[in-house]
Amino acid sequence: MKCQRWIGKIAAGAALFLQLVLLQAGAGWAWTGKVIGIADGDTITVLRDGHGQVKIRLYGIDAPESGQSFGKASKQNLSSMVHGQSVQVEAMDTDRYGRTVARIFVDGEDVNAAQLRSGHAWLYRQYCKGWVCGEWAGLEAEARSTGAGLWADKDPTPPWQWRRYEKESSTSWAEKFLRKAVRLLF
Repeated sequence: MKCQRWIGKIAAGAALFLQLVLLQAGAGWAWTGKVIGIADGDTITVLRDGHGQVKIRLYGIDAPESGQSFGKASKQNLSSMVHGQSVQVEAMDTDRYGRTVARIFVDGEDVNAAQLRSGHAWLYRQYCKGWVCGEWAGLEAEARSTGAGLWADKDPTPPWQWRRYEKESSTSWAEKFLRKAVRLLF
């Protein structure tokens, strides 16, 4: 009886391992295209043969916004790597804005990792859930320890905090009051 349970557990483990290997071998839907636009340090537009333009959000990273410190530098760094280049797009997901969330490769180089390594993006821990995220955390830590890119700033503000602050500061006091009143009533 114990032997059968062990055989069942081994078979289940082997099946799970095989699924993971197959997922990594074809992680998402890989395709190639030419980069024709750079929106910021983590968003590009790729011209896909026969499919038109595809807006791509780089998986697992969050770069400074255009109006934020190091926003322009992050965009320029990404542009220097990919603009006009043929890239391999490894689709991971689609975000709430309809953008393809993907890992991008140029001549085999992982562009997402390069943005972290050079200090031009944060690891977006909230959304980075894949096996590669542990490795990328090390790249971010290395960039931080050497003061690369945005880490040259003593206390850089992560983009997700900056966006929240911008949203809150653009809301009028009347809107804030009404929202609080509605929350208290309901």
